[in-house]
Amino acid sequence: MGNSMKSAAFLIESHLSEAARGSNNAYFDLGVIYSTGSDGVDVDLTEAHKWFNLAALSGHDESKICRAEISLEMTAREIAEAQREARNWLQENTRRAA
Repeated sequence: MGNSMKSAAFLIESHLSEAARGSNNAYFDLGVIYSTGSDGVDVDLTEAHKWFNLAALSGHDESKICRAEISLEMTAREIAEAQREARNWLQENTRRAA
């Protein structure tokens, strides 16, 4: 695990903890990281869609555009998977917050 991998893991970790507190900017940032493969992370459109979806659901307008753009490059099955993951994430995290 090189230095860039370590910092990528740390960056994602910090965004995830903000996301768990319901930060729509953290959701959006995670979507950007996964859709562009920035910060040493592999591009993962399913993961990106999940985060853009969560951001959009919490009222982040720009993420709706990003979600629509990456949807064009995804299969229906990948989109369904991303939506399922977003629902699961919401259920787990709202239960934890409750």
